[in-house]
Amino acid sequence: MQLFLITKFRNKSRTLTVGALGIFSCLFLFIFVSIFIFQAGSEHTMNLTRGSFKTLYDQTAPTWSREIEAQQQRISALKENAENGLDALATKLSNLQARIMRLDALGSRLAKFVDFDDIVFDVSTNPGIGGREPSDLLSSMDVNDFIAELEELDDRIQDRAEKLAAMESMLIERTIHNQIPSGSPTKNGWISSAYGKRLDPISGKIQFHYGVDFAGRAGSAINSVASGLVTWSGFRYGYGNMVEVNHGNGYQTRYAHHEKNLVVVGQKVEKGQVIALMGESGRTTGPHVHFEVLKDGTPLNPIKYTSSK
Repeated sequence: MQLFLITKFRNKSRTLTVGALGIFSCLFLFIFVSIFIFQAGSEHTMNLTRGSFKTLYDQTAPTWSREIEAQQQRISALKENAENGLDALATKLSNLQARIMRLDALGSRLAKFVDFDDIVFDVSTNPGIGGREPSDLLSSMDVNDFIAELEELDDRIQDRAEKLAAMESMLIERTIHNQIPSGSPTKNGWISSAYGKRLDPISGKIQFHYGVDFAGRAGSAINSVASGLVTWSGFRYGYGNMVEVNHGNGYQTRYAHHEKNLVVVGQKVEKGQVIALMGESGRTTGPHVHFEVLKDGTPLNPIKYTSSK
């Protein structure tokens, strides 16, 4: 292959002969340079792109981070509000359940006391309720409305409980004599702890003792100090096996830590009747009876009642 080179210098021309090897070398050089230029351009373009992405990330990342943090805070707040709402509902429900249990117990006592024969009074079964199939689209109750309904129901239950308790006291006062507590709950016991402040025998700390403890032999008789109606007979935390008797006229007595209770709720008892056997159930260090006297729900010093006959 021949190449003719024409120059202006002296109007001369030169002839350059290039062989196949030269042509291949030139072609290879051309391809290599083209690839190098392409790679260099691609690298430059990628660097520019990376720089653009980095700039965009640096500009938007803080904004997105703040937005994500705000969303997480809102989610946490909603979760906390939901948990607080559930806790409030659970507390309300627990209070209502406790009040319903007290109403059931009070209703059962009144039914047994009055001895209903003409009607069925059974608190263990649900009353019959119902209605036709609703035709309108139903909607769920709002949480705030639900809480308001619970509070209204709580007030109504409290009102009914107070009225039933008043009825119970009236019935007791009309039918039971010797209503003022008097005498000792045990014949052979001795006072092991008086009413008032003392060193608690379990914790060793100063606490107020709302009753009088009579120590004695396990299994000895515990007597009611006045006629009345049994309003509690069972285990109660701290008291162990306990019997509570309502004597009317605002008076109640409690006898605790028994080995065994011998009376049931709703049972009428007479003054001096054996209601339990001395024991050491509950929070105690040995066999004794914890004796309390209450007037209108306020604990009194039992000593002045145990000393009278």
